[in-house]
This record gives sequence, C-alpha cells and structure tokens, in this order.
Amino acid sequence: MNTKKRDRTYLFMILPAFIGFMILFIVPTIMSFGYSVTNWSVYKPDFQFNGLDNYTQLLSDTKNTTAIKNSIKYAIVITIFQNLFAIVFAVLLNQKRFMSNIVKSIFFFPAVLSVLVVGFLFQYIMTSSDFGLLNNIITFFGGSPVNWLGNSKIALYSVLFTQVWQWTGWSMVIYIANLKSIDSSIYEAASIDGASKMQTLRRITLPLLYPAASFNILMCLIGGLKVFDVIFAMTKGGPGYATETIITTMIREGFNNGRTAYASAIAVVFFIIVFILTRVVTYGLNKWEEKIS
Repeated sequence: MNTKKRDRTYLFMILPAFIGFMILFIVPTIMSFGYSVTNWSVYKPDFQFNGLDNYTQLLSDTKNTTAIKNSIKYAIVITIFQNLFAIVFAVLLNQKRFMSNIVKSIFFFPAVLSVLVVGFLFQYIMTSSDFGLLNNIITFFGGSPVNWLGNSKIALYSVLFTQVWQWTGWSMVIYIANLKSIDSSIYEAASIDGASKMQTLRRITLPLLYPAASFNILMCLIGGLKVFDVIFAMTKGGPGYATETIITTMIREGFNNGRTAYASAIAVVFFIIVFILTRVVTYGLNKWEEKIS
C-alpha cells in the first residue's frame, strides 16, 4: 500500500468521528456565540440582534459575578488539595507495606460512586437538623453543632471537602502509575551518594511526577470550573447564592427561566474563563517541564 492510499484510508476511518465532533461540538459552540448577541428566549421566538446587552447585564449582576468567583475559587482549591493529598498518599502507598493494596482500593472506592449519590449522602451527613450524623458526632464529644450547608461562609468549602474526598483516590492511582515507571536505579544512585529521603523526594520523585501532575492538574481545574451536579445535590446554589457557580447559573437561566440568549452569553463567558485559566496553567507546566529537562 503506497503512502497516499494509506493516508486516504486513515482519513476515511477518522471521518465519522470528525463529523460527529463538528455536529455535536463545533457547530453548537459557534451557534452559542451567535445567540449570545440576540434577545432570543422562549417568550421571544422571533429574536433580534441586541449587541452586547446580554454581556453588560451579565457582568453588572452581582449574582453572576458571585457565581464566576465561586467557580474559580472552587477550581483552584480543589486542584491544589486534591493533588497535594494524592501525591502524599501515592508516595506512601507506593512502598511495599502491609495491606497497602487494600488501602489503595479503599482510597479509590469513592471515585466509582456517582457524584449525585455522594452529594445526597453528604447532604444527609452534614445536615443541621437533629439527625445530622456529623453534628451528632461533634456534640457527642462536647462540641457545638455547625451549620455546614446553611452558613454562607463555609457552605462552598463543605461541598469542596466532599469532592476532594471523592476524587483524591482517582488522582492517587495516576500518580502511583507514574511512580512505578521511574527507574529504581536512580533511587539506588541517590542512596549511594548519601541523599536523604527528603532530598530524594524533592530532587527526584517530584520532578519525575511531571507527566501525572500535568494531567491531574488540568483535569482537576477543568472539572472544578464546570462543577454542577454536587452543587445541585447538596445546596442547589444556596444559601442565597453562596454556592452558585457558572454552570448552575447557566442552567437556571437557560432551562428554568427560558432566557436562552442570556444563557448563551454565560456559556461564552465560561468558555473564555476556561480558555484563559488553562492557558495560564499550561504555560506554568511548560516552564516546569523546561526546568526539569
């Protein structure tokens, strides 16, 4: 088979996936940009061009700015803590210890559960009513009950805690796979040179975890920015708008209120935020890669 014939065969094989990608992602994305500069809603099917009115209204509404801040805060915090805990557990459990494989399975188990199931479960555990499990434990030891999901100052962090708990094991497995691929002769050479465990961790293990770290950081960041289901299960954006995120706001405006064009403008803003943050993080990761190369 000559080269041109082989290339045509490959192009023909990827054509169905390419067409599906264009129809299901590229075209709707372009349409969202177009609808965001109209006044289209379920009450105005004959829409008209209205310029940047939706964007002006969006950015002047404190509910929306709060949702944007919450999404960014949520994404940054979950990225830091999920990866921090995952690296610590991966380094500890990568060593041959008694029952380490069972402990790995226990840490990974929450990742197989549905996010909605975890959300409803922790809503029951953290509820401020009399049957709230967490507050019953606190009061049993003499403490005062905490309004975990009803206090606007801590509600978002309560939700964050559940997701760090659920997904740390998933990131840990990826870090362990990366650790397994590191040549043991590097550690033997470091040991012969008299390197301490902390020096080995800082000079060898952490730099060589770059492949897993770059993947986990980007996945955590993007997943955190588009969080919806656990917010829906635990707080529904409350109390007030304390846990509202960009996606919950977009769904509320688009599906509940029927403001389709306005929801499209929110989607465009969300696209821009994800693009900027991922570019910043990718730039930092590239600099890290250049440093350790």
